Amino acid sequence: MPAETAAACGPAAAAPLRRRGEALESAIFEAALQQLTVDGYARLTMEGVAAAAQTGKAALYRRWSSKEELVKDALRACLPPVGPAPDTGGLRGDLLEVVARLRAAMLSEPGAAVRSIMGELDQRQAHAFLAIVLERVVEPTTALIAEVLARGAARGEVRPGSVTPLVTDVVPALMLYRIKTCGGAPVQLHPADIVDEVLLPIVR
Repeated sequence: MPAETAAACGPAAAAPLRRRGEALESAIFEAALQQLTVDGYARLTMEGVAAAAQTGKAALYRRWSSKEELVKDALRACLPPVGPAPDTGGLRGDLLEVVARLRAAMLSEPGAAVRSIMGELDQRQAHAFLAIVLERVVEPTTALIAEVLARGAARGEVRPGSVTPLVTDVVPALMLYRIKTCGGAPVQLHPADIVDEVLLPIVR
């Protein structure tokens, strides 16, 4: 994670009361994500975020015109990146690493905030937030899966012609489905189960 992004996601409680720039933004983002996870989107207020971040409402309204814009920026800054494609030397090991990264992103504090949004809002209301998740997490993950499968095909570990956009979408789609319809938590989505029971049978 870039230093400036990491700075924007640090604990709010550690920052001094008089803060500017990245330190203040960090406190605000942390407060927004925590309140969203605990109280839900409907009960999230700019006033509540300002109080939790130990700053004034004016500091928020100078940067964001609404709580929607604030939450979107917090997700953009704090959703963990999936990183470069792993290279463990084997198809299964590479896929396990990619799926584990996606699961970690879903279990992170920003991921918990996304789960809260998905559980509370309908598809139309949640669209703007889900678009950020797609851009920051889902699309990079499908690209990694495609790269890993292409390397596996070159090694003879993947059936020729089996790597398609539909196949690379399977893992993120499965996780998002489970989150939306099965209580909001991806805890039981174990990487080994997904790789061994879903992905590998499709491509071999």
